[in-house]
Amino acid sequence: MSQIKTTQEYQDLFDIDANLNRLVKNIELLNYINPLNIASEKKKFYASKYNYEPEFKYRKVRFNGYKLHRLFFSQRLERIEDDDIRQLYEDIIYEYSGLIECIETIGQGRKFYFNSLKSFGTPTEKDIENAKFILRFDNSEFNEEMLPMYNSAEAKDYFEEFSKRYDFKYNIKISNNLSAAAMVLNNTQTLVLRKSHKYSLNQLKVLSNHEIGVHMVTTFNGLEQPLKVFSNGFPNNVETQEGLAVYSEFMSGCLTIERLKELAFRVIAVDSLNKGYSFSDTFHLLHNQHKLNRDKAFVITLRVHRGGGFTKDHLYLRGIRNIYKYAKSGNDLGVLLTGKVSQEYIPTMNKLIDLGLAVIPKYYTDAYVDNDNTNPNLDFILKSLK
Repeated sequence: MSQIKTTQEYQDLFDIDANLNRLVKNIELLNYINPLNIASEKKKFYASKYNYEPEFKYRKVRFNGYKLHRLFFSQRLERIEDDDIRQLYEDIIYEYSGLIECIETIGQGRKFYFNSLKSFGTPTEKDIENAKFILRFDNSEFNEEMLPMYNSAEAKDYFEEFSKRYDFKYNIKISNNLSAAAMVLNNTQTLVLRKSHKYSLNQLKVLSNHEIGVHMVTTFNGLEQPLKVFSNGFPNNVETQEGLAVYSEFMSGCLTIERLKELAFRVIAVDSLNKGYSFSDTFHLLHNQHKLNRDKAFVITLRVHRGGGFTKDHLYLRGIRNIYKYAKSGNDLGVLLTGKVSQEYIPTMNKLIDLGLAVIPKYYTDAYVDNDNTNPNLDFILKSLK
């Protein structure tokens, strides 16, 4: 591997990269998309026998979108001589611009939904068939409700213990305003846990391998890179990052058919947005038609309807399918752990490493090395996804 190039040799590239880094600090979508009044709206929704349409409130946007767009598009990309690297930065500017539009329209119904479509797409027929295929499997042998449960403070202790295998330091915060059980905020290196959530031991294993073993690993690997774009995110990195994270659950032996079904239900729920379903329509589809318990149905419905229709959740299933196939073909997972990167840019990333403009990852997901996956059913399911 060649030495890291001096900034001098690629001054224009480093200047543009630094400019984008300053601008992108404002646009962490996950900071804005979580409603502030989940608990009270959930109460009203349950009290109405599931027919009330929740009215969620969101954080105020703290930036001037028009100004940010202008600054993104004023970058003089023609100064980047290499075609592939210039193309990457062009794609990145369009990607970040789309995220600004998403954030600016949160809570504005269809307007947000169409911006979300532009950034995250929607399930294909193949994705929907894969979801339905997974839902046919029986998961009765695994019942999390029968297991002892842990509160968020105990979960925090568990994550701290798990993290000792990696030598990076991050923050753990407990919050009331979270639609997921846990999530990583990339730009502040923070793991946020939902205060009211009760975690089973298997879910703690799932979340630690998913959130720390992949999302934190790629956060800290991204910070080690000479170019900030590895830390801020490549276009379509959600699909690859979530695929890697679910693959880590699989390789550490804690992925269950129930968890795969949850990813399948997310695809079904995002597809319901496409069909024009309201919040209660999607909830009834999951709870009454698919017999999902009401709390799980509520969480999935909330995740896809927040903001006005958030389509990101269908990418987890497509992501695990793609990463499973990639890994089983004997390809290098390391290149995908170099930061918040995406599979389709592997040739460009390899070029950046060869040019000394990127480094191989400092941290590596230990589940990929240890491989404690022993479930032939899951292997069969993942192998069969189209």
